[in-house]
Amino acid sequence: MLAIFDVEGILVDGEFMPEIAKLIGREKEVEELTIKGIKGEINWEQGLFMRIDALKGVPYEECVSLAAEMPLMKGAVETFRELKRMGFKTMAVSGGPSLLAERVKGELGVDYAFANDLLFTDDKLSGVNLKVTSNKAYVLMDTIKWLGEEKKNIVSTVDGANDLKLFEIAGLKIAFCAATIVERHADHIIKDRDLRNIIPYIKEYFARLEETPKLKSTKL
Repeated sequence: MLAIFDVEGILVDGEFMPEIAKLIGREKEVEELTIKGIKGEINWEQGLFMRIDALKGVPYEECVSLAAEMPLMKGAVETFRELKRMGFKTMAVSGGPSLLAERVKGELGVDYAFANDLLFTDDKLSGVNLKVTSNKAYVLMDTIKWLGEEKKNIVSTVDGANDLKLFEIAGLKIAFCAATIVERHADHIIKDRDLRNIIPYIKEYFARLEETPKLKSTKL
């Protein structure tokens, strides 16, 4: 069994780039681009590069400090503790910075984390090494195949339009405080910002699977 999560807005209660933008007075511009990307109103990759351009020059130490300070989502620690008890492997995938994703991986005990590397020149933000694209599922596929997980045994919990490819590879699709377009494709919709709310849906779903052992498997 495998549980896949977006990072910002799911495992972390907030968005990294709008917070960094506050430091240089470009909060409104970056927040608008972030929202447009989440809603699917602009090409996600284009929006990312536009946000990075707006943030160029931010000191490395300030990026590191913010990544360390952003709060985990309410209930995240308890949720991961329960998932591990249930025998799940876990993945976190983010179009945001690896600085944040790696910190979250360590604190929650995530098995695999995928994110984009911020680039710095003379300790100033200068660009991004794009590893996670708008097709977030792509970067995960080799690991999923190596784990041998079937689609029916995968749960995806996401919030943005750029996460929809993660729904395509999952048997159980959960929209967590999500954009409307995500809710339309979800099996379950959670409005309260407490990650523990996903656990009953996961338990119910896998209980049904156990009751129907002859359910046809779909290989990824």
